[in-house]
Amino acid sequence: MPRRIVIIGAHAAGVDAASAARKTDRTAEITLITKQKKAGYSPCAIPFVLGRHIPSFNELVVFSPAYYRMMKLDLRLEATVTSISTDAKTVEIEDKTGKRERLEYDSLIITTGAYPFVPPIKGREKRGVYVLRTIDDGEKIDKAIKDAKTSVVVGAGLIGLETAVAFVERGLKTTVVELLPYVLPLMLDEDMAKVVHGMLEKKGMRVIVKHAADEILGTEKATGVSVAGERIPADIVVVATGIRANTELAKNAGITIGETRGIKTNMRMGTSVKNVYAAGDCAQSVSLVTHRPLLSQLGTTAVRQAKVAGINAAGGYAVFPGCLGSAVTRLFDTEIGATGLTEFMAGRAGMKTIAGTITSKTRPEYYPGGLPIKVKLVVEKDTERLIGAQIIGGEEVTQRINALSFAIQKQMTVRELAKADTCYAPPLNETWEPMVLAAEIAIRKL
Repeated sequence: MPRRIVIIGAHAAGVDAASAARKTDRTAEITLITKQKKAGYSPCAIPFVLGRHIPSFNELVVFSPAYYRMMKLDLRLEATVTSISTDAKTVEIEDKTGKRERLEYDSLIITTGAYPFVPPIKGREKRGVYVLRTIDDGEKIDKAIKDAKTSVVVGAGLIGLETAVAFVERGLKTTVVELLPYVLPLMLDEDMAKVVHGMLEKKGMRVIVKHAADEILGTEKATGVSVAGERIPADIVVVATGIRANTELAKNAGITIGETRGIKTNMRMGTSVKNVYAAGDCAQSVSLVTHRPLLSQLGTTAVRQAKVAGINAAGGYAVFPGCLGSAVTRLFDTEIGATGLTEFMAGRAGMKTIAGTITSKTRPEYYPGGLPIKVKLVVEKDTERLIGAQIIGGEEVTQRINALSFAIQKQMTVRELAKADTCYAPPLNETWEPMVLAAEIAIRKL
């Protein structure tokens, strides 16, 4: 009898888990279930549709219906899993017509993702107040932009800032409100965040930090936001204050939830229940630096976890050792990237650190077109190991972050990094690679 694999969720983690399972077991019966109208699309790209870098939301669908047919995957759209019975090894589903069905499984993979967290801001229920998580959310905001002149984004994380940039690019007078002392607090330390803050304001965006949104103003529809006694006009309000792991189904099924509020998993992405796996934004992972539990809600983490979960669910063997939370973005014409720990997060983990920071250019002074780049390396004082990096620049940020991610994974010391054999050509890079210069500055501090 063929192995029956049921996957709850059909986006980055769900579809990659299904693909890995199919490649491992060619005969398995694989069912994917999602509440949404579309499966296998990239939610990370939604702000870039709003900013018109991508022409339409349809472009975000990575896997066409033909893909599921080719891979012999049973895709159930607009269907909701109402419960899981790990004793009976069944899931109960309900489709959009209200029809109920019970599916049996041999292996279950939970990729239920996350939901937007909306703090208890007075007036958050008004029309004109949005979150941004799905294509449906994006389409609603896109429609609202056409009649809007002003916007407020609450939250200065990745999605918040990418959305705010899109609003500015569409001609809206835009304000970002962040409760914490600086923007991108999960990616950057305050010294690097100030560079981004200054750049955003030069581009015409207003950024308010160290203040919460006290109230969303208006009668039935939002007309503004009250911040520290100031009334900021807003035809559109987007609340981008982070996401929370969607673990309700797992919790109700008796599956253990970890200290990060994600589903607790082992290195095989197995949960506390045999033959039940989890991956993606709902699943807890481990930091490769601190070796402590971590919730890395990034697309790159999701697909790597999903591949491991899919292989194991189909009878193979694979492990996911953990992650660094490597992330990049582009805001206007500035690239921002980070990997590993910030100084702040290292301090919270009880690690003593020093940092090496350098501002350089991507090409020699004599070659036209070079752009500024700022590199910060975070080094553990006792071991001299590289444990984190942050880069802000006009180009070539992603591959430098990737290189530094490799260095951290291989437990490279800052002295070893300073001896790296890097390349040079006038149209492409300086003679002295900025990462190496930052390492040398860190060594002087040591």
